[in-house]
Amino acid sequence: MRIAVTGSIATDHLMAYRRRFTEQFLGDRLDRVSLSFLADSLEVRHGGVAANISLGLARLGVAPVLVGAAGKDFAEYGSWLRDNGVDTAHVHLSETLHTARFVCTTDLDHNQIATFYAGAMTEAVHATLTSVQERTGRLDLALVGPNDPRAMLLLTRECRRLGIPFAADPSQQLARLSGPEARRLVRGARFLFTNEYEAALLQERTGWTEEEVLRQAGVWLLTRGAAGVDIGRSGQPWLHVDAVPTTAVGEPTGVGDAFRAGFLAGVAGGLSYEPAARLGCALATVVLQVVGTQEYKLSATEMLASIEASYGSDAVRELEPHLPSL
Repeated sequence: MRIAVTGSIATDHLMAYRRRFTEQFLGDRLDRVSLSFLADSLEVRHGGVAANISLGLARLGVAPVLVGAAGKDFAEYGSWLRDNGVDTAHVHLSETLHTARFVCTTDLDHNQIATFYAGAMTEAVHATLTSVQERTGRLDLALVGPNDPRAMLLLTRECRRLGIPFAADPSQQLARLSGPEARRLVRGARFLFTNEYEAALLQERTGWTEEEVLRQAGVWLLTRGAAGVDIGRSGQPWLHVDAVPTTAVGEPTGVGDAFRAGFLAGVAGGLSYEPAARLGCALATVVLQVVGTQEYKLSATEMLASIEASYGSDAVRELEPHLPSL
């Protein structure tokens, strides 16, 4: 299965604040916030939604094509991705701007305050799926992830024009989209990915009810953090898949991207939605245990042990053939 992953490519600056943000909030002063949090640590890591998902797919044996925009500082990052099995030939390189920056501080309760600088991502309109198909052949799926909003709309339109099935993953960019734009991104998607907050925001932006969203998208993957993921399909009962628990929490950034990679790798391998979501949850927990979105190591033995503890021996037998490259 040939998958193109479109969206952000970024450098992550991840800071830990070993207290709680809420301790500094004053309920009657939220209209004039001026706060400074003294971080206890800083990690600089490779990141970006599209790059994280692409690397996760590659580590699970699926060869993805990364489609996005990066800056003049991308040489080392590009080499890292290629060394890990990601096709970067269709990354547009800006001649003047730096690769996007994600600056995120996480507190003791895993609440996060983040700032994103788009940088070279503003040139993502130059990275197209047409050029990918001309070089690699027909795509079986394209994920349209958070990106420059103009690029997201163009890529979705391109999927429809070329007949490429697509997954809609608007993520953080939902806040920047108008109602008509949000509806255009979701309508006709094979898969829709959101977390709980994004699900509510999507319904507010589109004016659609939950069932109307389900009628517009084939399968809705609604992630709920430690509570797992719900899988919705129009006219059918929701399915629920528990998360794979862990006590060794590193940093939550990139966990949702890992779920998407695991789920799509499972679908690419012929799994039905529920076991594919279990694979996604297992990979998400691996990423949760480390600091950085791409620094994790995969072990088939350890993943299968966590899958068995969470879902039982039948799940192991179903998923074991899909971990041959580990």
